[in-house]
Amino acid sequence: MCTYRTESFGVTASGKGPSTTGVGPGTAGTRGTPDGAPTAGWVGLSEAMVYFDHPVHLAAEHSLNIDFLAPGAGPAARVAVELDPASAKALAEAILSTLEGAAPVAPEVAAAPRSPTG
Repeated sequence: MCTYRTESFGVTASGKGPSTTGVGPGTAGTRGTPDGAPTAGWVGLSEAMVYFDHPVHLAAEHSLNIDFLAPGAGPAARVAVELDPASAKALAEAILSTLEGAAPVAPEVAAAPRSPTG
């Protein structure tokens, strides 16, 4: 792995993904779907990591990777995203545009420091 840069920070968020509670096929108290797949659920996320590296699944040489984590819920409690550089820039611009255009803007959003590149 040749990670070029990593930023880690705390977040207040939630994410939806596979259940991390151990319910699923062959598990006592299964809450799965009719086809036996585990039910997807929401998990509270408390950390995020952004890094530029080789992707695992994306067909690209490098990608901007974002991992949203819930460390207290185990290693499977994460939401991961791999974006090609152009998509990552478009996402960043869309996020900033959406936050700047939101009305009313929450005081904690308006007071948040901007990065030197933003």
